[in-house]
Amino acid sequence: MADRRRPLLVVEDDSALQTQMKWAFDAFDVALAGNREDALAQVRRLEPAVVTMDLGLPPTPDDASEGLRALEEVLTLAPETKVVVLTGQNDRSNALKAIAMGAYDFLEKPFEPELLTLTIERAFRLHELQDENRRLRNAVPVRGLGNLLTHDPELLRLCRTVEKVAPTAATLLLLGESGTGKELLARGAHDLSPRRAQRFVAINCAAIPENLLESELFGYEKGAFTGAAKQTLGKIELAHRGTLFLDEIGDLPQSLQAKLLRFLQERRIERLGGREEIAVDTRIVCATHRNLREFIAEGGFREDLYYRLAEIVIEIPPLRARAGDAGLLAHAFVQRFVSEFKRSPMSLAPDALRAIDQHAWPGNVRELENVLKRAVIMAEGDALHAGDLGIGAMVGDDDMPSLRVVREEAERQAVLRALGRTNNNLSRTADLLGISRPTLYDLMHRFGLK
Repeated sequence: MADRRRPLLVVEDDSALQTQMKWAFDAFDVALAGNREDALAQVRRLEPAVVTMDLGLPPTPDDASEGLRALEEVLTLAPETKVVVLTGQNDRSNALKAIAMGAYDFLEKPFEPELLTLTIERAFRLHELQDENRRLRNAVPVRGLGNLLTHDPELLRLCRTVEKVAPTAATLLLLGESGTGKELLARGAHDLSPRRAQRFVAINCAAIPENLLESELFGYEKGAFTGAAKQTLGKIELAHRGTLFLDEIGDLPQSLQAKLLRFLQERRIERLGGREEIAVDTRIVCATHRNLREFIAEGGFREDLYYRLAEIVIEIPPLRARAGDAGLLAHAFVQRFVSEFKRSPMSLAPDALRAIDQHAWPGNVRELENVLKRAVIMAEGDALHAGDLGIGAMVGDDDMPSLRVVREEAERQAVLRALGRTNNNLSRTADLLGISRPTLYDLMHRFGLK
C-alpha cells in the first residue's frame, strides 16, 4: 500500500521539524529536502503534485531570499506543482510575494498539522482536477475542422490556433509546402467565424496572368477596356462580409502588391475604369509556399504588405514531419474512393502501408490523395499492395521498430547528454535525469558506458 501513497515533498532545513512533519503526514509518501538544490533534485526525481516549502532555507535561513528563489525554480521546472509555503510569524509580506509568484497557499509557523494536512489534501485535489481537464481537452477532437485528419500534436495545436482566431477579423497568413492543406485551414477559419453564412471566395494568384489578375481582384466598369461589355465585380467585392482566400500570395505581381496594401489599409477599392471608392468588409486569408522573408530580402515582395498580412502566421508542417499521419490519411482516402467509385471494399496490405510510411511525399497530402485515387481505380483485388501505389521501390525492409527499442535509444541519448552536461559527475547526472545513482549505474552498464 505504501507504493500507492501520493508523493509529498517537504522542503525544510530543521531536522527535528522534518521528523515531526514526516510523522504527521503518514498518509502521504513523504520525501525530504533540506536546501534548494536537494529540493530541485527531488522534484526532478519524484515529480510530486504537492510541495510544502519553508521560505527560510540555508545558507540564509533568517530571510526568505533563498526560499523564494527555490520556489521560482521549482515552478519553472514543474509549473503544475502546487507549492504550500510555510513562513515565520509576522512575515506576511513574503508570503504574499510567494503567492504572487505562483504558490498555491501559505501557512504561518508554528502550524497546526490538521490544518496543513487539509490544505495539502485540497492542493492534491486541485492538481488532479486540472490534470483531468488537460486529458479531456486533448481527447476532444478539433471542432469545425472535421475534414482534417491528424494525430500530429503540432498540427493539432495549429488547429486550436485557427479556432481561437476564427471569430476575429485578424488577417491570417498560412505558410507551408504545396499540398499540406492550407486551403482546408482557410475554409475552417471561415466556417468557424461569424462570416460563415457569407461567401468564401478563393483565387490563386499564381494561376492568373498578371494583365487579368487586377480585374479579377478589383472588378471593372463597363467599357474599362476592350471586351468589358458590362460592370463586373471583383473577388474582393464578391467576398463582402465574407472571406477572401488569396492562395500563393507570394506570386502576386509587384504592381498589385501596392494596390492590395492600400485596400488593407483603407478597406476601400476602385474598380478598373471607375472613379468611385467602394467600402468593402472582407476578411483576408493568404497562403504561400514561399519563404516570404527571404523573398522580401530579394526584393520580390513588399515588406509593408507582409506585415499587414502577417497578423496571425500559421506554419503548417509537411506530411513527412507528421508521424503516422500518412497511414491515417491513406485509410481514409481508400474508404472515400471505394465509396465514390462504387468499388467493393478494399484494404491496405502491410507492404503498402510500409511503402506509404517510407515515402517522403514531396507533394504532401495532395500527392497521397492522388496516389490512392489511382490505386483504387486500377486495383483488381480487394487489397492494395505496394506495387499498386506506383511510388517506387521500397528501400530495405524498414519494419516498425518496437517501443522497447525506441525507448532504450531515447534513454541512451538522455544519459549521454546528461553526462556531457555535468562533465561525467555521476551524482549531478542522476539529479539532472531525476533518477537514483544505482539506476544510473544500471543504465550505464546496459548501454556500455564507462
